[in-house]
Amino acid sequence: MKIMIGANIKRLRTEKGVTQEQLAEAMNVSCAAVSKWERAETYPDISLLQPLAFYFGVSLDTLMGYDREKYEKEIDGILLEFRTKRDRRIIEKAYREYPNDYRIMYSYMWTLGVQDAEPDLDLARKHKDEIGKICDKILEGCIDIGICTGAWKMKAILLHAEGKTDEALQIHRENAVSWYQTFEQLNEQLFTKDRPEFLYWVSRNMYELVDFGADKLVKSKFYDRDIPYNEMVSTLEKIGDGLYKLGCELDEAYLIAQAETIFGRLRNDLIAREFRGATDGDIIRITDKNLAAAEKLTALSKTDKPCFDALVKIHNVSDLLDFTLNSALSWQNPRNVKLLENDAYRAVIEKYR
Repeated sequence: MKIMIGANIKRLRTEKGVTQEQLAEAMNVSCAAVSKWERAETYPDISLLQPLAFYFGVSLDTLMGYDREKYEKEIDGILLEFRTKRDRRIIEKAYREYPNDYRIMYSYMWTLGVQDAEPDLDLARKHKDEIGKICDKILEGCIDIGICTGAWKMKAILLHAEGKTDEALQIHRENAVSWYQTFEQLNEQLFTKDRPEFLYWVSRNMYELVDFGADKLVKSKFYDRDIPYNEMVSTLEKIGDGLYKLGCELDEAYLIAQAETIFGRLRNDLIAREFRGATDGDIIRITDKNLAAAEKLTALSKTDKPCFDALVKIHNVSDLLDFTLNSALSWQNPRNVKLLENDAYRAVIEKYR
């Protein structure tokens, strides 16, 4: 974020009709200091910001040249681009420009390679000082529960990496909540069952839970090494096919949502987890089914607000299919990059563009 305080001081001083000497005297600084402010060579000490704003009769935001609405749009745009392209350089640049925005520092923290699931403990130890400072900064000043919960989670990972697993688990016990205590569930319970708000929240919670359950289903099969590869893929594919077929027959988004999650999670894991030895043919076939389900779910979500809010809007997009396509095209995983050179894989993606 470009700081415009120097230009604003000069403009406000001129509008007020005072000289640099008069302003310097009022702020108890040298005239040279004021001159440097206005040339953007230095910034006023933080202790002078409120007196300067009071002197000119403006808010701190005005003095700093801080347009909150514009700022929020900039941050939202950066985060959307980062989620879509999965390019860590985007968030690294944003962190340099917006080092005090909690959303940016939170996203940056997770790009250091530690990962929230199956964390890389070597990387956690390598970056523990930088990450630890970010976590402390978030927990000291941020009021966003989701971001703070993530910071506690990262602190637990850092402790686990140092061999202090019991302390890490204690952090989870003290700072995480059960699903029944989440704001979504509390919102559902706030309204009587004859209210439209209740129907909205119970439906939205249903979508989130079936998505959650489908994701866990895939993981429970995929990471069970006692289940042979072909059996694992066949079982999950049959479940996804059944849900998709019935969902299309009934036009039920909650069935399509489960199919989309099953195929999406399976596709991603087949690409990213080399230990399963996935074939290109399996990945291409599952990708096709994932995109078909995303296309159908996108259509259904246009008239189903709880579905849209729970499964589409959460990605800061309006079209789940476009989001899924962009992710497939921009994912820099080496296997995915290689697959993008495969004509059959590209043909599947192009079919839905």
